[in-house]
Amino acid sequence: MRGTPRQTQLITEMDPRSPVVEAYRNLRTNLRYAVAGGRLRSLLVTSPGPGEGKSTITANLACVVAQAGQRVIVVSADLRKPALSQYFGLAAYGRGLSNILIGEATADECLTPTSEPNLMILTSGPKPPNPAELLETERMRELVKELEDRADLVIYDAPPTIPVTDASIIAPLVDGVLLVINAGTVPRELAKRSKEQFAAVGARVVGVVLNRVSMRDGYSYYYYYYE
Repeated sequence: MRGTPRQTQLITEMDPRSPVVEAYRNLRTNLRYAVAGGRLRSLLVTSPGPGEGKSTITANLACVVAQAGQRVIVVSADLRKPALSQYFGLAAYGRGLSNILIGEATADECLTPTSEPNLMILTSGPKPPNPAELLETERMRELVKELEDRADLVIYDAPPTIPVTDASIIAPLVDGVLLVINAGTVPRELAKRSKEQFAAVGARVVGVVLNRVSMRDGYSYYYYYYE
């Protein structure tokens, strides 16, 4: 029997005045100026490997951007092991992205409002047998443009870069890539390989979040640009 999905608490809702939330606001500001001469309309968030906190950062970043008055759509683009929907109390495998990509549904039918007034989520949908092939379709390209027309910022939570190719497929379609790296546990070589993968497909890494950094001021991550 399926019940209501258990919701993972967002720090932006639990403790909006905490130093961690202020760090998310700083990240929001930095990303606003990440694209020279233009506005960042779409952002892919990924990491070299699993368990580095990319979905947590995606969800909280989406919330603080929405709280600043921008219309945000957050997309669970990890069709293999989706985690984003749990932050909004939704089932991972309900109608979502995969349904749109195979022509079974429209974006209007799949976009779901959240408790944050300016924030909508597109869940991953049922797990397909061929995630990479679905993401390479023309329908995915069309959907990226369609969602950009509907929001001020679209944020994609993508699978890790090293195990699978999915993030490298989506990355050239969006304005920028944000890499999340678990400080102290991810070898420098893996981070370098991730950056090289995106360069090879013509995608732009606009910055890196070092997650779980131990800092005296209480911040849990550190953001910096890739030059």
